[in-house]
Amino acid sequence: MTDLIDPTDSVEQQNAKLVQITEALMRKVEQQNDQPGLAYAQFERAAMLEAQVRQRTNDLERTLELLHETNARLGIANRAAEAARSNLAEAVESINEGFALFDQHDRLVMSNSRFCRDLLDVAENIEPGLSFHHYVQLVSQSIYLALPDDESQAQWREKRMLRHRDKRVIFNVRLTRDRWLQVGEHRTASGGTVILQTDVSDIMRAEREKRDRLMDRQAQMVRATLDHLNQGVCIFGTDLRLVGWNAGMEALLDRPIDGGLVGIDFAALLRRLDDQIAFSEYFGSDHLLAWANRTRRPRQPITFEVTRGRNQTLSVFAQEMPDKGFVISFTDVTPEREAARALREMNETLERRVHARTMELNEALEEAKRANASKTRFVAAASHDLLQPLSAAKLFVSFLSERSQDALGQDTADKAISALASVENIIEALLDISKLDSGQATMQMQDVSLNEILTSLSSELTPLAQSEGLVLQVMPSSQIVRSDPVFLRRILQNLVTNAIRYTDRGRVLVGVRRDGGQARVEVWDTGPGIAPEDQTTIFQEFKQLGPYMSGSKGLGLGLTIVERACASLGHDLALHSVPGRGSCFSVTAERIAIARQDPPARRPATREARPATSNLVVLLVENDEELSQALTLMIEDWGSHVVHAANGEAALALLDEIDIAPDRVLLDYQLGDGMTGLELLGRLRAEHGTVPTRIITASRRPDIAELCAAAGVDLISKPIHRDSLIGLIDQDCAASAA
Repeated sequence: MTDLIDPTDSVEQQNAKLVQITEALMRKVEQQNDQPGLAYAQFERAAMLEAQVRQRTNDLERTLELLHETNARLGIANRAAEAARSNLAEAVESINEGFALFDQHDRLVMSNSRFCRDLLDVAENIEPGLSFHHYVQLVSQSIYLALPDDESQAQWREKRMLRHRDKRVIFNVRLTRDRWLQVGEHRTASGGTVILQTDVSDIMRAEREKRDRLMDRQAQMVRATLDHLNQGVCIFGTDLRLVGWNAGMEALLDRPIDGGLVGIDFAALLRRLDDQIAFSEYFGSDHLLAWANRTRRPRQPITFEVTRGRNQTLSVFAQEMPDKGFVISFTDVTPEREAARALREMNETLERRVHARTMELNEALEEAKRANASKTRFVAAASHDLLQPLSAAKLFVSFLSERSQDALGQDTADKAISALASVENIIEALLDISKLDSGQATMQMQDVSLNEILTSLSSELTPLAQSEGLVLQVMPSSQIVRSDPVFLRRILQNLVTNAIRYTDRGRVLVGVRRDGGQARVEVWDTGPGIAPEDQTTIFQEFKQLGPYMSGSKGLGLGLTIVERACASLGHDLALHSVPGRGSCFSVTAERIAIARQDPPARRPATREARPATSNLVVLLVENDEELSQALTLMIEDWGSHVVHAANGEAALALLDEIDIAPDRVLLDYQLGDGMTGLELLGRLRAEHGTVPTRIITASRRPDIAELCAAAGVDLISKPIHRDSLIGLIDQDCAASAA
């Protein structure tokens, strides 16, 4: 049945065909009377077919209604879309900026008439479907695009494509005829790109005019500032050409700088000023030119002086500017230099007057020094004039002690020697306190063996303790501390000596205790003890307690020296005392951790009262007559011969005259003829080789000891000890024994 009906026919045509088919089937049924059952079956099928046709007809009618309704809605939608497209086009066209929309494939979808309107050769090629890359290429090749001198079309395209990668970017594009476009590029949600082009030429011109006016005002302010400076200023550009100056520069040169100098090369300007400005021998024009031509690295600021004419001095300061140009300023410092010159001349005049009156003021100076008791005693006791006769007196008395035949003379000589030793101790104390007060004491910190110091003190002070009826017990120690060996020995010597002096009976004990990383040296005595209220007083200068205030036991400087030396060394000083039972002074120093070693056994002193060597030729160079006589008397009494000279030149002449090489040499450091003992020793070594030598001096200057150590010669401080002379005479013997 479906083959008899064309679906493309209308419903009316299909219904008509179905009616014809039904009538045909009815006629056929009526004609076949011989088969009644068959006719009824055909009728029945026809009735069913009619029902199906009726149902299909209804369905087709409903479908037709739906189609009419859909077509009506589609028409409405098409009209709305067309209206929206028209509105969008009108809205885009109404925008004052150029507008373009590219899809996610960077193809142009739409644009308005203002897009690329200022690029006439590009606007004619703007059509939908244009690729973004082609659009950028067209813009880069436009004759209306004003590229910088140092940028090519290819470089501009590369930079523009790099900006296209960002989601949002805004930049300015310069066009010909002083026009500017601001281009804004924004990414859409679907991955497309919107470009807005805004003409900002008026804004850019206004900004430029504003900037120019501001720069003009700034330039006027800078010019006014420069003209009000006291200095002359020249400004040079990066090409080393003059670009500006101020009125101060013209005033310094006493002539106007005409406009023809603008742009002059720096080297040419230097040549033109050569007849007016003179450089110093230490900084010349070539140095300044080399500084100006330096371009690889930043120029460092420089300052130097030049002279103009005979009387004018200019201070020049040159400094690099941020743009690699530089500025040079000239300051007239003639008044300052004249004042400095006058001050120097005044100082020289004052120095001459002071020098001329030095001798007249010596007495007044000594009187002023005596206003301070400790400094007065130091100056009086430590002066060169006191040490010289003290040395001579000790040697003379020592000689008398040896030559005396009766007990009274021997006893008297021994007492004189003891008195002189006391004077020597006082001098040493005053020298120590003076050095510590003035800060001239030099601390040579090193590793110091306590046992060496304690063993030496035990040998030295045991006779003193025995003479006082005391027992001095020094415990050996293997500790090494960080200290100055000279001052540490002086500290411990003063503590032990004080303990012996102020203890009436009993004993003095010296020992070392370990306290963590430190070693504490303790000096115990069985003396009267010190009351708590007096334990601070005893460390003051010239302070003594009880029956010893008269000075019978010294001047009271020992503990003062100990306190100040400990402070300089950084050692802790402590006192523990119980009145009636005794005292304990302790000094704590940093301990050096080393392997424990047994302290060396004590060896008794083996030095004899007289030297073992005799019949030597001893050269003595000493300008003090009394000291030289005492030394000569002592040495000749020992069986040797003394060749004496008062100064270096006389000594050299005497040795040349007698043609004898000395076996021993004893030289004063200060010879009085402009030659030092070390200088004389150098000339003696050059002529006679190395000879056992000692340098003697009353000075305590540390540099003299350093110079002697560098020269490899021992130094003897005045007053001279007898043992020092014996050491010189027996030097070869001692070396052989060793």
